[in-house]
Amino acid sequence: MPRYFFDVHNGNRHHGFERDEEGTDCFDFEAARIQAMATLPEIGRWEIPRDGDQQAFTVLVRNATGSIVYTATLTFAGLRLDGEAS
Repeated sequence: MPRYFFDVHNGNRHHGFERDEEGTDCFDFEAARIQAMATLPEIGRWEIPRDGDQQAFTVLVRNATGSIVYTATLTFAGLRLDGEAS
């Protein structure tokens, strides 16, 4: 079963990249793609409330040789409309 690595970038220039050193066994590329898509909402669930109204989270999927084979990004944009200060 092939191993894929799911690196995560949250848009923060200084501490926003987490490299997956362990990887995950996936049946095939399609299973790795689905895993990347499922990972993004879970990251957003915990990070969006902590970090504000303008955010983007990207998962870079690498194969066993280190080549990036898939990338997916989830973007969040929130805007207060009542004119009150946050």
